[in-house]
Amino acid sequence: MIDIHAHILPAVDDGSNSENESLLMLEAAAREGIHTIVATPHYNYKYTNEKTKILAEVEKLNQIIKSNQIKIHVLPGQEVRIYGELLADYEAGKLLTIANNSPDDNVSSYMLIEFPFKHIPRFAENLLFNMELYGIKPIIAHPERNSVFLENPEKLYHLVEKGALTQLTTSSITGYFGKNIQKFSERLIKADLVHTIATDAHNVSDRGFNMSKAYEVIMKKYGADYVLYFKENTQLIIEGKPVEKEQPQPITKKKFFGLF
Repeated sequence: MIDIHAHILPAVDDGSNSENESLLMLEAAAREGIHTIVATPHYNYKYTNEKTKILAEVEKLNQIIKSNQIKIHVLPGQEVRIYGELLADYEAGKLLTIANNSPDDNVSSYMLIEFPFKHIPRFAENLLFNMELYGIKPIIAHPERNSVFLENPEKLYHLVEKGALTQLTTSSITGYFGKNIQKFSERLIKADLVHTIATDAHNVSDRGFNMSKAYEVIMKKYGADYVLYFKENTQLIIEGKPVEKEQPQPITKKKFFGLF
């Protein structure tokens, strides 16, 4: 399995606080069957983890992984808190796409975008549109945990309709963040508003991976086609290839509004 959202780099944000904790996280991920992890430290949310720093830290962590004979490969990325100067900072070499794919590589580029948890910036739609014009496909991280989307899911529908992708958190699916978020996550899947899942893992104590358990839930509630859909999209994302936008059972806009 592949995880495109994890705070696995040691001592750079609110994720792993040491090399030892990163190793414990990697061992836990390996036990779940995860073989590839995109390191996505925060950018523009209390922390400034720029591209050059992340590339160096990822290389260092992969050396540690090799020394400890863990069968996981770490790729570079960021979880970028949305802000107005995002594209300018990308041009300046501060920001990373997932797996460091570039629009100049003649492949699709994906960037993990975090919204504030309690509001949607007014410039968000315009910025996401401009990112796509630039050749970067935005993936909205954990929309199920945003209170505005929770109260007004049509706002998320509108962004997805305009081209944005979304990433649901495995722990939301399994119920770690509470019943309301778990139920909302289920509705988002049913409403064809989820394109991939990832862990947003921060540690091994209370913010673990839960990926194998999440896929068990998806298998039980939605079937093997949905498991395959999410896994294939995750593979396509790190390869920089276009993802499948419609889930195995896409719904109409009329049915969407009937779910909420």
